[in-house]
Amino acid sequence: MKKQHFETDAIRTQTERTEFLEHTSPLYLTSSFIFEDAEDMRASFAEEKERNIYSRFTNPNTSEFVEKICHMEGAESGYAFATGMAAVFSTFAALLNSGDHIVAARSVFGSTHTLFTKFLPKWNINTSYFKVNETEKITSLITPQTKILFAETPTNPAVDILDLELLGDIAKKHNLILVIDNCFATPYLQQPIKFGADLVIHSATKLIDGQGRVLGGITVGKKELIREIYLFSRNTGPALSPFNAWILSKSLETLAVRVDRHCENALKVAGFLEDHPQVNWVKYPFLKSHPQYEVARKQMNAGGSIVAFEIKGGVEAGRKFLDTIKMCSLSANLGDTRTIVTHPASTTHSKLSEEDRLQVSITDGLVRVSVGLENVADIIADLDQALRA
Repeated sequence: MKKQHFETDAIRTQTERTEFLEHTSPLYLTSSFIFEDAEDMRASFAEEKERNIYSRFTNPNTSEFVEKICHMEGAESGYAFATGMAAVFSTFAALLNSGDHIVAARSVFGSTHTLFTKFLPKWNINTSYFKVNETEKITSLITPQTKILFAETPTNPAVDILDLELLGDIAKKHNLILVIDNCFATPYLQQPIKFGADLVIHSATKLIDGQGRVLGGITVGKKELIREIYLFSRNTGPALSPFNAWILSKSLETLAVRVDRHCENALKVAGFLEDHPQVNWVKYPFLKSHPQYEVARKQMNAGGSIVAFEIKGGVEAGRKFLDTIKMCSLSANLGDTRTIVTHPASTTHSKLSEEDRLQVSITDGLVRVSVGLENVADIIADLDQALRA
């Protein structure tokens, strides 16, 4: 299918219509597909023809979802997973062998960090970290065993920005596979492949669904790498369900208009917080005060939906802030229509030492706001009354 504008591809990319000529793709809630005869079955399993065999391998709903993300990211191929972390794990498990080495930004999602530090070492796969503000040290961490360079940008939860062009240049020079977690930006705001990424991962549970309904994940990128990920996943079974794929494909049709409003609201919330007497600092990629503002403007179309700020008073002030919130949700999710606030030091990262938290820019007073689609005046009013309390 010829690539069109982002919004058009999101709406008009569709699997083949059935004889009923439905306007929108139907649900293919089937575990398997039948064959015309023995030769058709043989040729299908020999992969001499492209066709659906079993929904753990492919399904029209998952194929449509993957095709849409590939169009949006400028990717050659992709595979859809049951969750974002299934995408992360399967990508690394498919491409790495015992003895291989990863270089990664230290500011990664908590479960990704656990994968790198607890589970992959079981198979003699180790990771070396660099801080987001010390990218000049990346080259010194690369060894003959290094195979993957990994980062997420913007980072979770501190909303730091890594220079994708710089990472792309390093990966190319050292013949590494550059893998980027693009969850916070979505393909609407940022396309890492343009800057040299080989693979891009999304937790589709977040902004791609955008309504807190289903779980999903996806990896897209170079065809030969996706082939390895597909073969691993076909045999290990982390596939996205057809129903969730159908939901996510429909969600993509409104991604652009939703993210536009998320970004518009988030920029106003960030501006309000920057002037608040109970706030020490604010991080939002499109605020000029952000340390990597120029990099964000170079590689992102807008600042995204996540705002991080430091409340005065540390951990206890953060807890009081959560207790005083009235409208906004206290939840572990993000990228929802509903505004969500979290205080990592007392919740998601409370088991880490203060020193370990500071390694990933999580101060005692850090609050993360996933700015939703409510009227921005109501979001600001709720944050304001909680801060004043």
